[in-house]
Amino acid sequence: MKVLFIGGSGNISTSCARLAVEQGIELHIFNRGLRSVDLPESVRRIAGDCSDAAGMKQALAGHQFDAVVNFVVYDIDQAERDIQIFTGRTNQYVFISSATVYQKPPRHYIVKEDTPLGNPFWEYAQKKIAVEGVLMQVFHERGFPVTVVRPSFTYGDEWIPTSMSIDYTPVARMRKGLPLVVHGDGTSLWVMTHASDFAKGLVGLLGCRDAVGEAVHITSDEVLTWNQVYETIARVVGVEPSLVHIPSKFIARIHPQIGCGLLGDKAHSVVFDNSKIKRLVPGFRCSVPFEQGIATTIAYLDAHPEKQSAGRNAAIEEILQAWRSGSGR
Repeated sequence: MKVLFIGGSGNISTSCARLAVEQGIELHIFNRGLRSVDLPESVRRIAGDCSDAAGMKQALAGHQFDAVVNFVVYDIDQAERDIQIFTGRTNQYVFISSATVYQKPPRHYIVKEDTPLGNPFWEYAQKKIAVEGVLMQVFHERGFPVTVVRPSFTYGDEWIPTSMSIDYTPVARMRKGLPLVVHGDGTSLWVMTHASDFAKGLVGLLGCRDAVGEAVHITSDEVLTWNQVYETIARVVGVEPSLVHIPSKFIARIHPQIGCGLLGDKAHSVVFDNSKIKRLVPGFRCSVPFEQGIATTIAYLDAHPEKQSAGRNAAIEEILQAWRSGSGR
């Protein structure tokens, strides 16, 4: 099978690329080549910039693919570009959407693929919903072979997933004995998925005819509270965490960029019904529990100090200061 990944060196796509090659797929990757990622030597690289539609079309001229997976489509213009480029040139086009598209606040904490879409809090989710709509419309009208895949909070070698950040900030603060902010009372339910587990589902969908014209989410079945997420990270680090619980709406007033991801996603209890991916990819199971996965991530980042970004430290301090002073209430 000849497959193209657009992106291919990110948090999710790197694990997918490694597994695709392991399973004998002839993998081509189209990106700018700016990130140094350890991928198998057999990966065929096509240099190009997705922001240059004409250049992208030229770079891919003459190629036919059994499947194309685009990890970096965020708006309608990018989707329409791909429809133009890949119509008649692939048997399956996989759009990496997001589980943030599901209705917020949710009507029920268990989410299925037919759960209504709608997120008034987060522009990122709204754009993903719009892209899904365009791709599904062209599927129904012209047979464009789209499969929509919705990951939830998926982490790999370089992401430490918390409700405030994805970088090294929580570990850095824990090791200094500094407090961390947890939204609400920390008891809402959440699901963390390791990128290597997500890859099993995604790669399993490639070439699956029953997946064309369908939307499917790929997540772990392990359910955690947010308190447990932070406590697990602290246990791996070997410290007792100092957690300050602050209402999500307060956090959103002080820091809107963090707030949209809370009110539009993480502040709600969400558990995913993975029946559909298990039906489409027989034998699919997530095998990396969060404690094991996050231990691997922290060990990797500890071994690579140059990647220990703590960019959310200032934001957390700002939120804590506002909460202690009573401003914004």
